[in-house]
Amino acid sequence: MRHQASGINEMTTIDELERHRPAITGHCYRMLGSVLDADDAVQETMVRAWRHLESFEGRSSLKTWLYRIATRVCLDALGDRSRRFRSTESAPLGTIDDPLTVLPASSWIEPVPDVDALPADADQHERVVLRQSLRLAFVAALQHLPPRQRAVLLLVEVLGWTAIEVAQGLDMTVAAVNSALQRARATLASRDVEPTDTTLSDDERALVDRYVHAFERYDVDALAAIMHEDATLSMPPYSLWLRGHASISAWMLGRGAACRGSRLVPTSANGLPAFGQYKPSPDGRHLPWALVVLEIERGAIAAQTFFLDTATLFPRFGLPAELPAHAATGADASDR
Repeated sequence: MRHQASGINEMTTIDELERHRPAITGHCYRMLGSVLDADDAVQETMVRAWRHLESFEGRSSLKTWLYRIATRVCLDALGDRSRRFRSTESAPLGTIDDPLTVLPASSWIEPVPDVDALPADADQHERVVLRQSLRLAFVAALQHLPPRQRAVLLLVEVLGWTAIEVAQGLDMTVAAVNSALQRARATLASRDVEPTDTTLSDDERALVDRYVHAFERYDVDALAAIMHEDATLSMPPYSLWLRGHASISAWMLGRGAACRGSRLVPTSANGLPAFGQYKPSPDGRHLPWALVVLEIERGAIAAQTFFLDTATLFPRFGLPAELPAHAATGADASDR
């Protein structure tokens, strides 16, 4: 492929680059843990690719070439940044009476819309692997790896590259790649976050429907009944997080009781079921409050994360700025 000067050929090449944007976005997100940082990295990747298109000799696919550029962009970006984390790593287990301490936005693992990070042209097997590696727990665990180990692990385990291909892409020896991969695998194994299938079974879809109905009725007992005993609740950017039926129920009936009457609009994030939560306002409208991401394990809710930065997240997820009094919600949709 050569860098063409004519408008038609230039547009064709731009379209070819843009076709791979979701795949590259997903890769950058896994590397960086932030959808906003991933956007910047993808844009830089596309700029570098366009500027150096004449050097692309076609010995690998265009997507593979873009992955190489994107990985280097992410490694540069990670050079002077501290790792991002989840609420459960940010502070000790809290109580319902603890103060609500706000941490900077740059501290948190951010959610990513599935549509932005999963290529539409992926085959079924590839899509399963990519979804698995978007899980919040997996992305958070990646943050514990040094940047180069992180890159090696993702290129091998998620993208299926060989050690030779990784060595060529990152200017490493094959021995160094294998060593980095071994250390990265050991770290992830110690954190018990191997990628797992995020495709919902029929029972799990029914569980999510039960969650929506219970939440919109604000039936705290019904919610507790579908949670694990050690389920967690967290609310970035607050460092506070809670564990267990008693604490979560006490929060919802106490300081969190203003969520009563909320409505949930379904979406998907990180390969997981998610909802835009809208709290009622005095004039009958429902206004954005949180992006709720659910994690399911062994047939029950294991974690609820309420991401409160709705100004950033709701537009990104295509969620409306408010709900009129009788808008369809998750519970309405599940009844159809």
